Amino acid sequence: MGLQSSINENTESIQGSDDVNMGYTTEIGGNTTKATYQDASGAPVEVHSPLGYSVGWVTVVFLNLSKMIGTGVFSTPSTVLKGAGSVGLTLFYWVIGYLMAASSLSVYMEFAACFPSRSGSEVVYLEQSYPRPKYFFPTVFAMQTVLFSFSSSNAVVLAQYLFKLADSDYTNWEVKGVAVACYSVAVLVLAFNTRWSLRVANAIGLVKLVTLIFIAITGLVVLGGHTSVKNPTANFKNAFEGTDTATAYGATNALTKVWFSFAGYENAFNVVNEVRNPTKTLKWSAPLSLGVTAALYLLANIAYFSAASKEEIIESKVVAAGLFFEKVFGTGGAASALNFLICLSAFGNLLAVLIGQSRMLRECGRQGVLPFTSFWTSTRPFGTPLGPYLVKWGLTVLMIIAPPAGDAFNFVVDLAVYAMSFFGSLLTIGLVITRIRRARLNIPAPEYQAWHITVAFAILSNLYMVVMPWYPPTEGAHGGDVSFWYATYCAVALGIIGLCGVYYFVWIKLLPRIQGFKWEQTILKLDDGATAHRLVRVSDRDS
Repeated sequence: MGLQSSINENTESIQGSDDVNMGYTTEIGGNTTKATYQDASGAPVEVHSPLGYSVGWVTVVFLNLSKMIGTGVFSTPSTVLKGAGSVGLTLFYWVIGYLMAASSLSVYMEFAACFPSRSGSEVVYLEQSYPRPKYFFPTVFAMQTVLFSFSSSNAVVLAQYLFKLADSDYTNWEVKGVAVACYSVAVLVLAFNTRWSLRVANAIGLVKLVTLIFIAITGLVVLGGHTSVKNPTANFKNAFEGTDTATAYGATNALTKVWFSFAGYENAFNVVNEVRNPTKTLKWSAPLSLGVTAALYLLANIAYFSAASKEEIIESKVVAAGLFFEKVFGTGGAASALNFLICLSAFGNLLAVLIGQSRMLRECGRQGVLPFTSFWTSTRPFGTPLGPYLVKWGLTVLMIIAPPAGDAFNFVVDLAVYAMSFFGSLLTIGLVITRIRRARLNIPAPEYQAWHITVAFAILSNLYMVVMPWYPPTEGAHGGDVSFWYATYCAVALGIIGLCGVYYFVWIKLLPRIQGFKWEQTILKLDDGATAHRLVRVSDRDS
């Protein structure tokens, strides 16, 4: 295995307007006839995907939909209403959340058109938007992706609802144990066959879709006065009453919850190299999944408000959907049915997140900036990304068991969300940088291009989600959702990202300087057809 030069046999030397030659590779993957033009320092294009090409438009829709529809739409509305202060503003926030998600989705779609044979979404798009300093963004993003690649919150929520379904009391450690078992089952469902794991995820996604459709239709029936609910239009007669009580912190908190409920619109972009004709498929199926989800979210909220008063929704100790079912169908069988559907929804969310993030971790490994490249990249023995699955399982189990319940647990979740918001803002800005660079290097325009105004709105939306969480609540520094300083998770998230930057400096810059070597890229080809970059040490005397 020889060392790869900065411009190899598959690489073009493209003369930029700044008279600096940049090494760019040009490769056509097996999933499309469109070429992928990319900086040569990025992970190589896998011409033949070792994970196959099992992702069609149905899977695209349900990968996105299943990640978006977890448990948030069943419980978040009460938190959003509390922050917004009125029913009208709450519904307006859900519309704003959709517009924010739709604008960001257009950014992902253009990136996918630029790199149609690369899976991993943010991993690839940040790598290609910010190729200099060399390996900086791949290293920093890879480290934070690994550190935050846990799904403990969803597993714990699933465990809690399983206890509710059984009508059984539980201790914190009993919940933790069941959560570990649930997540282990999810990993086992996906670990042995890619095609069948996608089919299982699609089937559960269909059940989630039918559940929300049922709630939406039932809500319209209630609103029409065809049930025992009295005065179903009461909340809509003076819909904006209470808006003046909303604070800047409450509004931001509400919008953050709405934004989090739409997280997942980008999930299918993690499997782009497993989609045939990805640009053509994604440019209608991805917006379809987001549009359907947004419409059902809005109708579900209308259903909740038609069946219960504002005060009941805010003060209720059960989820908003649970209150709706009790009002319409009474307690007993209906409540049990809802808990079962929420459990299934939460489990489907675990599968969708596992599928998407396993590809992100695999792509991080293919960049060569993580140790043990083969572990991350190989699809042996089952044709699945088993290494990333095991890493996610280990970290999720750790984060289920280690943090105590309450503030510490919520803090860890908020930490991960804020870190992703930070990189999301860099990603949207990165599209502008990518456009300028590709135009300067005379690289052909991608098959799909987002409107300039949409990209601008996406940049502003993401920056808002990064900046506004720092705005203090009216109650003071300790008046947030936790008992300690309200913005602790923001500061710690940026601190961890900063430490990842320190790791890059030590590993890529300082260590080679001290020990007298430099890093060189080599191409790693595995028996399963997987390809990756591996960084190897080369003595300065040998170069």
